[in-house]
Amino acid sequence: MKINPKLQHLFVFNLLLCLLLAPYVSKAQQTKPKVFIMEVNSEIDPRTNRYTELALEEATKVGADHVLLVLDTFGGALNDADEIRKRLLEYPKPVYVFIDKNAASAGALISLACDSIYMAPGANIGAATVVGADGQAAPGKYQSYMRSIMRSTAEANGRNPHLAEAMVEASVDSTLSAGQVLTLTTSEAIKYGFCDGVATNVDGVLAELNLQDAEIIRYELSTANKIVSIFLNPFISGILLLVIIGGLYFELQTPGIGFPLLAALVAGVLYLTPYYLTGLAENWEILMFVGGIILIVLELFVIPGFGIAGISGIILTVVSLVLVMVNNQLFDFTFVPSDNLMKSLIAVVIGMVGAGVMIALTWNRVLNSQSMQRMVLKNTFDSEEGYRSANTAAHLVGKTGVAHTRMAPSGRVMIGNTLYDAQARDGFIERGDAVQVVDHSTFALRVKRIEVQATSGEGLA
Repeated sequence: MKINPKLQHLFVFNLLLCLLLAPYVSKAQQTKPKVFIMEVNSEIDPRTNRYTELALEEATKVGADHVLLVLDTFGGALNDADEIRKRLLEYPKPVYVFIDKNAASAGALISLACDSIYMAPGANIGAATVVGADGQAAPGKYQSYMRSIMRSTAEANGRNPHLAEAMVEASVDSTLSAGQVLTLTTSEAIKYGFCDGVATNVDGVLAELNLQDAEIIRYELSTANKIVSIFLNPFISGILLLVIIGGLYFELQTPGIGFPLLAALVAGVLYLTPYYLTGLAENWEILMFVGGIILIVLELFVIPGFGIAGISGIILTVVSLVLVMVNNQLFDFTFVPSDNLMKSLIAVVIGMVGAGVMIALTWNRVLNSQSMQRMVLKNTFDSEEGYRSANTAAHLVGKTGVAHTRMAPSGRVMIGNTLYDAQARDGFIERGDAVQVVDHSTFALRVKRIEVQATSGEGLA
């Protein structure tokens, strides 16, 4: 039988086309779906909130097809849980949660926001009653809001809204024990349609989802975020607090934009930035810190003496540094556990004491290091040149002299033919003003300005 030449040409063309497209078809068939895994196994707080935000951003960046949240938490802050809930509901790719033992309170809300829920044997979900700082149920308005978002979240993913609401307050639903806040075991969650399957581990969940051959991407914090976590350590925070307070103190002793103030500002940035990035430091707390610094600067360079502005600045600065460690909402401590504030204070004190001990043990070595020697003033002030220490200056109390330099408030005075370090007791003293010694310390005299008398006083230049 004779074959039509046109058919021959068509056959050859199709054969060549198949050979050319074969590699691409094979490659497409071999492309595996990507599963992005993130883990939350701690209290729901601003740090967890930021972690989930960064994780989902990374999942989008790597082109993940599915997201699996491994969850084990007893709950935490409602406001952070609500932000995580919204983020999960709005994420365009499927999000699954594997409850590895506990999804209580805020954890239950987050679980309901996921497309599918898988639970380990012996796991629990529920008990979402809002509690205050004392551990007791919060006022009704908070419970009403929690019931509402539990109900709407369950509805969004096709789950029973009445059971979700019963996790907040006791219900008389026929499926529950009367008067009990709902908490479901794994088998009960499956029975009532809250759980889509049981798995002992992540591999089991992937098998349930038919994704056992998928490409797995486990989220890990970047180096920068790991560094942020280091600075959240209470001991490190204590060291930074020591530098801040110590720098401000030494700047008060020797006014002028110098190393102490610079060190205090740098330490302040390192202290506040990690807490701000994790959501613990609110804008008003940072404004309080900045306001405190401004008051101190005004006291040093604008307002004479050291009074209300300086003291207020120090108080604002220290209080703000402590409050950034506490998850309060604009001075609302309703949901801050009663011992959290005390823990933050203790952490700061322990960190500062530990830093002080470390500095005391290494002080001589630091002073003798080459780096420190480059910053240390090596000039000497010999007695032959007219300089004297105020170490034994009791005999100078009552003596008069003149300001050898401008005192704001520190400087030098000339008594007789000798120069002494001194501090103005009140306000600023201009160079050449007559002064009188009113007190002394180990390192400096304390002087006040006096009116020039008709006759020269003792020691007056």
